[in-house]
Amino acid sequence: MSVKLQKQSAELTILYTSDVHGHAMPILYGTNETADIGLANYSSVVRQARQQSENLLVLDNGDLIQGTPLMTHYVKEFNNRENPMIGIMNRIGIDAGVIGNHEFNFGKKILSDAINQSDYPWLSANILDESTNKPKFGPPYIIKHLPSGIKAAIIGVTTHYIPNWESAEHIQGLVFADAFLTLDRWVKYIQEAEKPDVLIASYHGGFERDLKTGEQTEPLTGENQGYQMCQEIEGIDILLTGHQHRQLNETINNTLILQPGNNGQAYGKVEIALEKVKGSWQITSKTASLHTMSNTEPDPLILDYMKEIEESTQQWLDQPIGYIKGDMIIHDPLITRMKKHPFIQFIQEVQMDASGVDISVTSLLNNTSTGFTSVVTMRDIVSNYMYPNTLMVLELSGKDIKEALEKTAEYFTVINQRITVNPAYIEPKPQHYNYDMWEGIEYTIHASAEPGSRVTDIFYHGKPIDYSQKYHVVLNNYRASGGGNYKMFKNKPVVKEIQKDAVELISAYFEKKQEIPATVKNNFSVIL
Repeated sequence: MSVKLQKQSAELTILYTSDVHGHAMPILYGTNETADIGLANYSSVVRQARQQSENLLVLDNGDLIQGTPLMTHYVKEFNNRENPMIGIMNRIGIDAGVIGNHEFNFGKKILSDAINQSDYPWLSANILDESTNKPKFGPPYIIKHLPSGIKAAIIGVTTHYIPNWESAEHIQGLVFADAFLTLDRWVKYIQEAEKPDVLIASYHGGFERDLKTGEQTEPLTGENQGYQMCQEIEGIDILLTGHQHRQLNETINNTLILQPGNNGQAYGKVEIALEKVKGSWQITSKTASLHTMSNTEPDPLILDYMKEIEESTQQWLDQPIGYIKGDMIIHDPLITRMKKHPFIQFIQEVQMDASGVDISVTSLLNNTSTGFTSVVTMRDIVSNYMYPNTLMVLELSGKDIKEALEKTAEYFTVINQRITVNPAYIEPKPQHYNYDMWEGIEYTIHASAEPGSRVTDIFYHGKPIDYSQKYHVVLNNYRASGGGNYKMFKNKPVVKEIQKDAVELISAYFEKKQEIPATVKNNFSVIL
């Protein structure tokens, strides 16, 4: 008589967030409207999932602690207390976090405090301590033994392109090893030494190629290596991604990949079915899905925890800082980039005032910037300037300036005799902030001319710019380090660093001037 053995089966569920960017509360700070976003809502999702799933992993893929007025206010006024984003993740009970590039924006102390306050490990196998050559912020990977006996390995890596954006003092003593090579090495090691049933790679980076055709979608700088990871590294079951703020759910070379957008608007869910075969678990299926926070009530425990700092943030945001005489409202972002706008003029004046130089570079950071009405509050400032950029003065040659202007001219293309935005600046990720406008020089961009020869009539103080002469130029730290593939700025002599961030500089300028006239100096034009 034979006894039929019953098959053992189990399900593993993974929930993950990425690029939350300081969105704790279900609110849009620019308008103060409620929205179905943020970790307070996500906490309710996780709470429910714990009741439904025996085997549950909850992960965060980086860019957690920067991005909202709430976090700007925390850094300025509350940094002796627990970081609210960490406090929330501790209460949610996540299993691990990954370092994102924006984790460095507020400097070493804010980041080290956040990591020390965390009840969970931070993974980043490729960000190394210069002195030990070992992962700086936590273990390269962790092993989780789940109730059903499933053994899951989770490894974290971070885009190694960070030195191209971040202030040098914020990353001093760190080595950013190649994320792809590091992941390849660790996956081989984990598969051999740990023999996990499931291997999850959490990568704060995105995809450099079209997911279906494999065609290159951006310069292969190493910023995004997700496609190469899927194609060339054997043994990754799930690749969780981020950084590009896309919503993706695909399978590449039998690796399931996800990306849940940004600002706490959605989260990723992975469901893995396993069966025990000859004493070991085998994956029989794996599916992924993306979910918004709609029809989800915020967790009252998180709202209560956030009450004091949220009220303080709202009071700070509603403070009137200064006044505008005239019209500084942005009505059309494209026109604002083609012809000098009073808001851009204002930002250039702030930068030149802070730096003491007469050539300045700035951007309209995104297409939701509205400029200023007649009464300007802190809310207006932070909703128009959402990054904690500082300023640097570089010594550039006239040749560097010409090359930078040609790079910025790539933003435009011509379709049916109309100037419009180059699709490369919209897909796969909007990068409107990589189009620069210059002050202190005059120039013309010919949008229909051949790339590399679009910019003419470059004058400084009424004379043609001298390619061999040196000029002092103020620009933000992201651009000064070559961010946006402005390679001509990399490793140029630094004349001066202004350590106050943009929000501080703008508010200080208002305090000094009180009322700002909406004026323009028409120093550039974009034509067919």
